[in-house]
Amino acid sequence: MKLRDLIVDMPYLLDTQGNLEIELASVTSNSREKVERGVFFCIPGARFDAHNYAPQAVANGCVALVVERYLDIDVPQVRVSNARAAMSRMAAAFYGHPARGMKLVGITGTKGKTTSTYMLKAILEKAGHKCGLIGTTGNMIGDRLLKGSLTTPDPIDLQRTLRMMADEGVEYVTMEISAHAIDMHRLDGLTFEVGCYTNLSQDHLDYFHSMENYFETKKKFFTSGMVRNATVNVDEETSEGVLSALEIPCLTYGICAPADLFARDIEITEDGVSFEVQLQGMHPLQVNLMMTGMFNVYNAMAAASCAMVLGISAADIKAGLEGMPSVPGRIEMLPTGTPYRVILDYSHVPDALMNILTTVRQFAKARVIALFGCGGDRDQGKRPMMGEIGGKLADLSILTSDNPRTEDPMKILEAIEAGIKPTGGEYVVIENRRETIRYAMEIAEAGDIIVLAGKGHETYQEINGVKYPFDEKVVVQELLKEMRDRN
Repeated sequence: MKLRDLIVDMPYLLDTQGNLEIELASVTSNSREKVERGVFFCIPGARFDAHNYAPQAVANGCVALVVERYLDIDVPQVRVSNARAAMSRMAAAFYGHPARGMKLVGITGTKGKTTSTYMLKAILEKAGHKCGLIGTTGNMIGDRLLKGSLTTPDPIDLQRTLRMMADEGVEYVTMEISAHAIDMHRLDGLTFEVGCYTNLSQDHLDYFHSMENYFETKKKFFTSGMVRNATVNVDEETSEGVLSALEIPCLTYGICAPADLFARDIEITEDGVSFEVQLQGMHPLQVNLMMTGMFNVYNAMAAASCAMVLGISAADIKAGLEGMPSVPGRIEMLPTGTPYRVILDYSHVPDALMNILTTVRQFAKARVIALFGCGGDRDQGKRPMMGEIGGKLADLSILTSDNPRTEDPMKILEAIEAGIKPTGGEYVVIENRRETIRYAMEIAEAGDIIVLAGKGHETYQEINGVKYPFDEKVVVQELLKEMRDRN
């Protein structure tokens, strides 16, 4: 493919220098990557400016550059007003615009994105469609798991993945849409048949600095022209800000506020939740989920609302939802064979921790033991909030490390402790996460429920820039064996 072909109708183009007829075989934003006849995107960032690494990229096989300022390097250069946004458009062109042959559905919000995308995928597959998924737990084609590292991948990985899906006959792609992806232009040039807004709660303020900025970024997904139809959770207090800005068709859903699609007669048990879904003017649809919690009613409504916009039948919506066993790391009951239960959940923000503990309290026969921490180098404001929630809702909170990254783990725990102390709730601090899980399992009694919060599907713990293997499903089984061998 020629460099000229990548900049056809590219809105960020300013000018060019050098031979645009040069043939390209790869695209990259990693100057250290060995490539063949590549084009390198010089992305300026808060800490590093990739323009400074362009010579290294050329030495590693790049034969052209995309820049925001011309460099004194003798290769063809394309100057653009926004290199991040240009990368999205040019990567799509390089991979032959794979999304144009599929229907994309994007789900955005602080919580529920992963489960909702899985539910929608199950519905679409029940309706006989080949479906792909892109999100936090990885990317999928059917039941096959592909490698993934970000909730919404960087543009090159995203377009490469979409190309793979298109080549394998995927008809629909369900995607988690992160606020970072919107702000960093990773989605530029894509068109979504449906976009869903689930909720907003505190997270990522280390990046967005204020809840207003965080919300406005989420809203931009629906007002930028990339979404054809919207579905919105009207029980979410910020939804009016989205609805008032919409200029596209919208289907609302909810439980409390008046909505086009609503749920009623909700019954929650430890084994699942049952409820009726009704669209105005249609017969009610009885749904029996194998996943529990009020938040999973909302997740199911999000998936159902998107499916309805896509024209999927009520029978397939019901069958898809009821066939969902669980989502990795989302209120996942671990097999322990013990008189107590162990639940794995990705609840790493205050609202999510509140939701999981509130849900578990509804069916716990004895104590709720909550094990949680907070990630390092991230929003510090949520740390005392997490502590307060644990102190109020758990019978025992065990404060421990999450992914401390480059921070001192004990400093993180002190911030959480500052929130839990005023509640008077019982708690202990054990920094080592494995030892924390061991302690919880050793003190647990019949009827207790241990909630392992924060890590969910993750299979590592990040400490000082190194990701060490740490899969809580594996850790629990190893500890069970140690305890049984000892006895």
